[in-house]
This record gives sequence, C-alpha cells and structure tokens, in this order.
Amino acid sequence: MKEFYRRHLPHWQPVEAVFFVIFRLKNSLPFEVIGALREKRERAAQTQLDQNLYFERWEGFLDKEEFGPRWLAQPDIAEIVKEAMHYRDRNIFDLHAFCIMPNHVHVVIEPISKSGCQPELPKILQSLKRHTARQANLILGREGAFWQDESYDHVIRDNEEYTRIIHYVLENPVKAGLVSTWKEWRWTYHKPETNL
Repeated sequence: MKEFYRRHLPHWQPVEAVFFVIFRLKNSLPFEVIGALREKRERAAQTQLDQNLYFERWEGFLDKEEFGPRWLAQPDIAEIVKEAMHYRDRNIFDLHAFCIMPNHVHVVIEPISKSGCQPELPKILQSLKRHTARQANLILGREGAFWQDESYDHVIRDNEEYTRIIHYVLENPVKAGLVSTWKEWRWTYHKPETNL
C-alpha cells in the first residue's frame, strides 16, 4: 500500500488511521465557485487555520444546495448509500459515523487490514461510489457520472480531533438548517460505543 498518493489533490494514508471523508454528487458545485475557492486557497498561507477556512467555505456552498443535483434527498437513493456503507462495515472498513446530505456524504472510517495488508482508501471509495452510482442511476433512469471523481479526505490525528469531527458529521444537517437536532435526521449514524 502506498502511504502517499495523488489524484487531482495529494493524499496521505498512514497505516491504521481513521479518516474523515467527504464525497459529493457530480456537478454539485458550480465551476465559478470551485475556481474562486482554489484561487483563495492558493493565495492563502497554508496554515491549519487557512486550510480550515477553505474547507468551511467549500462545505458552506454544499450545504446551501443552491446548485446541481440533490438526488440524495430522495429516501430511496439515500438508503442505497446507507446500506452500502453498512454492508462494508467490519468487512472493508470500521464505520465510525456518517451523514448523508442532499448532495454530499460525510463519513468517518478506518480501513481494516487483512493478512497484514490494508486496503487503499481510493479503492474503498471507488468501490463504494461505483456500486451506489449504478444502483442510484437505475432508480433515477439516468446514465453517466453520479459522483464527483475526487473526494476530500483527512487523517484524524488524535482523540480530541476524532470527537470534534464526529460531532461535526452528525451536526451537519442542523448547521444546514434541515433539522433542529441531529437525531431528527434519518441519514446519520455513529457507532453505538461512541460517547455523545
């Protein structure tokens, strides 16, 4: 397994790490917004604070749902994604939490090593996205790309960050104004042993 890999963005996958991942529907952000956000990211000093601000702006545009498809708002489509993640739990990855939003998905996972070999995060996501795209496109009666190719991933570095990210994932529909408490959102999950 490669610890570093690159697609459109550089990625880092240390062994036995827990990852915070966001993947979104194809064309869920307009090109102008993507270009403006990239320009701001490149001009800003690359401190952790700058990276956090970039992420918050990007996430804010997705939460507004002002552009592109919202297929995950349909219960039958969201259910496909939910079932696919639970199906892979304890087989491909350890599923810590997820939140399915109308145009994107937040998930916290830990790839499971088998026979001393850990699956690569891009392959895990490719399999998950390929399966769910095929099923969703059948329901929608459409063809073509369903998910955006590139995903956002972040290695969770310690328990404090882990707790903060789990809360962030679960609170996403509240922050977006979809519900008043995360427990009202049908498309959230966290491991039962997670203290919340």
